[in-house]
Formats: sequence, structure tokens, C-alpha cells
Amino acid sequence: MRVSSIAAVLALGVAAIGLSGCVKQTKAPFDQGVCNHVIEKKDGTLQFNPVERNVPNMETCAATLEGMRIRFMRMGLRREQLTGSYQGKFIFVEKEGIYLGDSYEGARFMSLVRTGDGRLAVPGALPAR
Repeated sequence: MRVSSIAAVLALGVAAIGLSGCVKQTKAPFDQGVCNHVIEKKDGTLQFNPVERNVPNMETCAATLEGMRIRFMRMGLRREQLTGSYQGKFIFVEKEGIYLGDSYEGARFMSLVRTGDGRLAVPGALPAR
């Protein structure tokens, strides 16, 4: 009885791993030095609009997107979130900070956090409260 339950758990695990490969993984374009604003269209596809060219690094692209988000808010648009891409990575500008991801649908990892006054800083650079 015990062997059959272990075999069933293993079979479910293998099936879950197999199905995880079927999850949609939208990748960002890898254009050297191009910072893009990403818009999700009504049909679910993504549109990549170049915002700036010859951007030296991802942090500069994230700062450009943050400036764009602030300008949108000054115009009266309540856009707390903005998505961009830079050299194959997605950049998610949110009210908590900046997150990075390898795909649009996948996991996101914190890159920069907001300070108490709204500026962006590297995680761990702020003193503990």
C-alpha cells in the first residue's frame, strides 16, 4: 500500500513539472541599449514602444520609466504601475518599487525599493527601522 502512494505522488510531481513547461512565457526583445515602454493590448499581445536609445544600463532605463510614470501622474493619469523592458528583461515600476523579470508572466524580483519620501534605493541600503 505504501509503495503505491509513493508512486502516485511521484506521478503527480512528474505531471506538474511537464505542465509547467506549457505556461506562456512572453520574452522581451533584446535590442542593445533600447529602453521600451510595454503596453498590453486588448487582444493580450504586448506592444514595445522605444522610449530612449543608447541607454547604458538597466538602472538608467528604470529611472527613465519612473520619470515617465511621474509625468503621467502629473497630467492626472492615476498610473501607479508601468511596465518596460531593457535587453531581454522586463521592468515593472510599481508603488512599492522596481521589480525585474525574465518573462512578462513569470516571477518578479525586487531591484529597487521606495524610501519614505518616494525616492528609489537599493534594497538593504536603508537603515532598519
